[in-house]
Parts: sequence; structure tokens; C-alpha cells
Amino acid sequence: MESSSFEDLLSYYKQHAKRCGFGVMTQRSERSNNHGVRYVTLGCARGGKARIKSSNPANPRPTGKTDCKARINALRIEGKMRLTTVNNTHNHVINPQKSRFFRCNRAVSETVKRVLDPNDLAGIRMNKSYGSLVVGAGGFENLPFLEKDCHNYTDKARHLRLGAGGAGALRDYFMRMQYKNNGFFALMNLDDDGRLKNVFWADPRSQAAYQYFGDVVTFDTTYLTNKYGMPFAPFVGVNHHGQSILLGAGLISNEDTETFTWLFQTWLQCMDGIAPKAIITDQDRAMKNAIAIVFPESRHRFCFWHILKKVPEKLGSYATYRSGLKTELMKCVYDTNYSGV
Repeated sequence: MESSSFEDLLSYYKQHAKRCGFGVMTQRSERSNNHGVRYVTLGCARGGKARIKSSNPANPRPTGKTDCKARINALRIEGKMRLTTVNNTHNHVINPQKSRFFRCNRAVSETVKRVLDPNDLAGIRMNKSYGSLVVGAGGFENLPFLEKDCHNYTDKARHLRLGAGGAGALRDYFMRMQYKNNGFFALMNLDDDGRLKNVFWADPRSQAAYQYFGDVVTFDTTYLTNKYGMPFAPFVGVNHHGQSILLGAGLISNEDTETFTWLFQTWLQCMDGIAPKAIITDQDRAMKNAIAIVFPESRHRFCFWHILKKVPEKLGSYATYRSGLKTELMKCVYDTNYSGV
């Protein structure tokens, strides 16, 4: 079997999964030099082993993972995605009646969004709005989303509302700064309704500093958020005095691959298309995907602080950690000489 594109293949496998009664996830993918998907593994959403996210490994949170092996592998050959292996055997019960509850099958349409937005602005509670949608669809089973999905959408939509004149005031401020200094760079990303989604700015000092100290850049969205709930996303370098220097900053409405890709592409445009030799981030998968798209030649490394922060969470329940392993581990981390990054 062949598909003309990765999107067609994904759509076909989702339809098959919905009819059979299991969820779908992308388990592995590789991109070619032109950023198109070269190889992909699509499989059951219950595939893989559970990752312990609880702070107490002895009492882990419930998980739906069963290490299910049902999957398909596809390779791009002569411009088309061709199936190479197929495994349709599940190690758990599948039920087509539950298909609509899987995340891959749930979506809030634009029509529903146009109902939720004015209702939210009018102060109508979500259970009332959702109830009216259920009645209009003729029952819960006819809606391709849950009340939780509506809550998630309205929460995100609220982040995009900067209040009366907020987006306009920000635009006016950027225009004033650009009038005072032609080198000031700013770009605003709006949604289809004209609401602010993301914004990036950098002054001439940041652009000049990047020319000298742009070999290694750190990017982190965990510092703070503004009063509208938008994460602050700074690009930071280090100068010859060991001091942190700002190389541009943004406010983003979401922390997904699409948003990070827009932000990285905008920052790269600001810096005359010169990518850093290395970029350091936390272990966010969406960041990793966006970096592979925008900075394919840059070395990507995880933040040292974020790694060490997880050590007590992963090892703290073991007696040996408290009786000497922690000291020996920190000695290896801080006192070992190594070369390269």
C-alpha cells in the first residue's frame, strides 16, 4: 500500500483505528533534509511502557500503557509513503464504541468555537454551553469532543485576549520603538479572528551581541508568565565576562511544535538567518521537534539544571541514594573532566 503523503497515511490509519476501536499515536519519525517525513511508525496509543511521573515511584499513577505492538511502519520511496511492515495484533481489548473518547479522534470544530467564544464572554457556564451542544447534536454520542476539550479551548482562547486595546497598545509600542530605531525588530502573530497568538521582539543590542556571542544559545519558557497566562520565552547567550545577555524574547500562547517553530523561524529571521552552533533547552518534546525543523545543523543539548532537578524525583525513594549514591553521583557530574558537548 502507498500514500501520496504522510498526512494521507495518518488520516487513513486514524480512520482504520476509529472503526476498530483504538487510539493512534506517532511512535517514531525521521525527517529528510527538506523537512519532509522520510520514515514513520504509527501505532496504538497504548504502545510503549509507562513512564513513572509520580514523585513517589513506589506508588505510581495509573496508566493505560500495555506495551501494545500493533503498528505500521512506512518509508518514503520515490516520493510516496510505502508500508513496510504491518502488525494488527493488540494485547488489550478494543472497542469501537469508545473510539470517540480517544484524544486522536477528538476535535472542537470552528463552528463549535463560534458558539463557545460568545458564551464565554457572556459569562455562560461551560456545563450550560456543552449541554446546549449535546441537545443540538442529538446526544453525547454524536459529539466528536468532550466537555473537557471545550474547557481547554476556552482556557486557551482567554490567553489570546489581551483585554480592551491590549494588542493595539502593544503594536503601537513596537511602532514607536521602530520609529526611534530602525534596527528594532518585532513581529506579531495573529489568529484567524485577529487575536494575538504570539509575539517576538529584539532590540539592536541583542542583534549585535548575537554576532559575537551567538555560538551557544539557551531557550527556556519556565521563567514566568504575564498576567494573561502567556509564557515568557527568552533567548539567552553568555558574553566574554560570563554574564547572561538577552538575544531576543517572545510571548507565546501555546507550547506546541507549531508555536515553537514560528518563534524559532522569527528569531532566525531577526538574526539574518544565522543559526546557533548549539542550543540548550529543557526536555520538552515540542521544542525538540521544532529545533529539528528550524535548526537542523545546530547541536541540541538538554539543560543541566533541568536534568539534575529530576534526579531526586527518580532516585529519591532508594535507600542507597540517601546513603552515599547522591554524593558520588554529584562528584561524577561536577568533578569529571570531559571534552565536547
